[in-house]
Amino acid sequence: MEEALELSNYLPLSFKTPKEQEYIEFLWEAFDTNYQAGKYQFAFLAYHMLTMSFVYFNIWQIKQTEPADFEKGLIGFGREVEKNLLGATSPFVFSTVNERSMLRFLKLIGCDNGKVGTYAKLVDDRNESAHPNGNIFYSDQSALDRKIAEVLRVAEEIQVHSRPVIERCYREFLLESHDNEDRQYPEAKDQIFEVLIHENYLSQKDIEYCLAFDLSQLADQPAFTAIQSLHQALVALFPDSVPATAAK
Repeated sequence: MEEALELSNYLPLSFKTPKEQEYIEFLWEAFDTNYQAGKYQFAFLAYHMLTMSFVYFNIWQIKQTEPADFEKGLIGFGREVEKNLLGATSPFVFSTVNERSMLRFLKLIGCDNGKVGTYAKLVDDRNESAHPNGNIFYSDQSALDRKIAEVLRVAEEIQVHSRPVIERCYREFLLESHDNEDRQYPEAKDQIFEVLIHENYLSQKDIEYCLAFDLSQLADQPAFTAIQSLHQALVALFPDSVPATAAK
């Protein structure tokens, strides 16, 4: 059970609306209640929905940070679907498209066909578990725990592939937000929470990539001192997450 909670580190620290946060909290509650009651098959269904939410948040970050690549990923979709995805104002809009189809967007961050096929197998497992086929695939705790370990391996693999997107997102944030007189929020901590974390649905894992960002690549910027100051504000907000090799 404790291992299962690791998935929370891959999910957003902040949501755009209370409804979105309530949804994720509902899924965690459904997972916990069914797990504790020994209803492991239903616990898996809730956990799968949390996992797919994680996937949608990652795809949203691609849409926000790499819009041209995201648009290329729409090739093959119908015109109406393409319009809906381009105009999406929330990651949860992606749920209107077949899950297997949405997984294709992970190719944009370097997940090859083999990996995407493996991720799609999780969707197949969910489908089998959710249909009245007379089978209980997760009849004991050990069976579900093995599946949770597999899901977490997949989440970490996708997270590693997403690193360049997160680093570019953070780089743009530093360049656009270092001037406290020309940004949305004068206080650095407010700018970080509202513009960086909130708008991009960043997770704890994403924040760790930001904290490890190599500031030296921005050393030629005229406002480098202000950029360093903004980065240090992030460090101050997440002191326990700073990697030993993080740039100072």
